[in-house]
Amino acid sequence: MIDNQKQDAGEDVPLVVDLDGTLIRTDLLVESFFALLTTSPLDALAALRHLGDKARFKAAVAKRALLDFHTLPLNEELVSWLHEEKAKGRRIYLASASTHAHVQAIADRVGLFDGIFASTPENNLAGAAKSAALCAAFGQGGFDYAGNAAVDLAVWKDARGVVVVDAAAGLLRTVKARHPDAQVITRKNTGLAEYRRVLRVHQWLKNLLIFVPAFTAHHFSFATLAACAAAFLSFSLCASSVYILNDLLDLKSDREHPTKRWRPFAAGQVDILHGLFLLPLTLVGAGVIALFLPWHFLLVLAGYYAVTMAYSLGVKRQPTLDVITLACLYGSRLVAGAAATDVPLSSWLLTFSVFLFLSLALVKRCSELRARVLRGAAAPPRYAYRLDDLPILEMMAASNGTVAVLTFFLYLTSDTVAQLYSRPEVLWGTPVVLLYWIGRILIKTHRGEMHDDPVLFAAKDRVSWICAGLIGLIMLTSI
Repeated sequence: MIDNQKQDAGEDVPLVVDLDGTLIRTDLLVESFFALLTTSPLDALAALRHLGDKARFKAAVAKRALLDFHTLPLNEELVSWLHEEKAKGRRIYLASASTHAHVQAIADRVGLFDGIFASTPENNLAGAAKSAALCAAFGQGGFDYAGNAAVDLAVWKDARGVVVVDAAAGLLRTVKARHPDAQVITRKNTGLAEYRRVLRVHQWLKNLLIFVPAFTAHHFSFATLAACAAAFLSFSLCASSVYILNDLLDLKSDREHPTKRWRPFAAGQVDILHGLFLLPLTLVGAGVIALFLPWHFLLVLAGYYAVTMAYSLGVKRQPTLDVITLACLYGSRLVAGAAATDVPLSSWLLTFSVFLFLSLALVKRCSELRARVLRGAAAPPRYAYRLDDLPILEMMAASNGTVAVLTFFLYLTSDTVAQLYSRPEVLWGTPVVLLYWIGRILIKTHRGEMHDDPVLFAAKDRVSWICAGLIGLIMLTSI
């Protein structure tokens, strides 16, 4: 413990505040481990050899992990209440099972604590050990304690006053039964909406591309549609597992982003440990569904997961290779749709898609850079691009979009069109609509009006829906 002010018998009872899940809406040990896993995977794996000794494991991870303590999500309601208590002249202490250096860094950031209690390599300051340390410093019943977890029951037992912060409903009932006068500052309100955001269900829209090979080949049987639906669900669950992993590895960069900082893990709305549970659960679910489809669909799914893992762990920081990989990941949905239905994948469709998806991937990067330019921010460290790369990226996005439309024009002159459509001349309206839509996307990106993801932008954009409706009408009329 570091105590900046001696206790006086005449002073008010001190208030002791827990750190993980109480003062901050996350867990420093988990945060540290993922920060280390992102920057130095080998060191993270080496630290696991101390997993049987939690105190030494914390010390090993904290020694090598680089955390940005200024972006960790605070419980702002609790902080406001602590400032009110401090204004009354009350002494406030921070007590945590985290390492001394980490606890001190958070205390320095908040700036209202009179001292700290923290773990050492020999002593994990949690539960009974924390209670013993506080009783030694203030006496049994000589302090009030604010916590959030079942492990804090051992501390509340020896405290004078009980303050509950963000506790689960079951624990809150237990505390109220044992300590009827317990004060509740904030209640945990994580619901289904937050978990839908964790899974990024809205991103499943991209997986509708699985239906495209069957539709463009005019295979509309019930068996084909059922196979597409199963492949869609399998691919969506697999993608969700990747999104969870990506969010866990990108906690630091997400918190520095103007919109991504509100993602559930980054904002502390969903426990990171829940993500560690959901990650394998969604992946296993995807694999089980894939077993009911042709074996080569499972190969495509495994390839998608492997490439996405490579993207998350380092490829996304490699200029040009990152957007090519993104385009391939979009295109893998078409390959998956063909594999699930045993429909041959048209070389025309694949060529068109490669250029279109590469254009959209470049738009995504352009929108991120443009947003930084408009708010006067620099490109973050280890980012794939510099701000002065923006003009060439915009040029590449425009040229790839144009080549995609040119490919569609060339497709209209092929023998394949005559075989599939009774009125192929009607299809000439499709590339015209595409030219307009791509041009509009590029202009909005240049103006800084584009969502980070152009596909999600299109899903919410009325004009994009009108364009999609026109293309659908044109294709139906030409059959």
